[in-house]
Amino acid sequence: MKKVVKLMLLVAVVFGAWSFTTTDKLMDNGYKIGDVVADFKLENIDGKMVSMADFKEAKGFIITFTCNTCPYAVAYEDRVEALNKMYASKGYPVIAIMPNNVEVKPGDNMEAMQERAKEKGFTFPYLMDKGQLVYPKFGATKTPHMYVVEKTKKGNVVKYIGAIDDNYQDADAVKNKYVEAAVNALLKGQEVEVKETKAIGCSIKV
Repeated sequence: MKKVVKLMLLVAVVFGAWSFTTTDKLMDNGYKIGDVVADFKLENIDGKMVSMADFKEAKGFIITFTCNTCPYAVAYEDRVEALNKMYASKGYPVIAIMPNNVEVKPGDNMEAMQERAKEKGFTFPYLMDKGQLVYPKFGATKTPHMYVVEKTKKGNVVKYIGAIDDNYQDADAVKNKYVEAAVNALLKGQEVEVKETKAIGCSIKV
């Protein structure tokens, strides 16, 4: 399985258009560290509408823009699931959002999302950004693209933007777990040390 994933990643790297398109420009207009995130209401794979406001007891959120069809996103699925199991009970649940245009990527349609979530046993909401209205606000350009936000009196504040960790090819070879470090710091009431990294993944399809 690891060989298959690595082969898929190699193909994605060779076809650089997957990783670099005009969507990269959106990041300049998206949320920055310290910005307050506007809530959203998106359809989950169970047909229910989900927003951050639904999580009354949450201290913050780990938001990932991801999909079914990107090899990078697939390579990170287990790590995203692990993040939810590690932090949801501590107040930082994962919310996954699929941002691609399904006419361009039919493998990311709602039925495919439902099948993938069932196959992988996702324990987090997997929402569709229908109309592609949410990801531009965040400035997301890749799948996966991570945002850690903290719930404060003034709203949900962005504390980290970027990659999950520093090795998309091999989870066992990771040296820096950026999302984990950010959430751990926030749980301790500390400043996030590494606030931004470069998201590595496929371009969001418009």
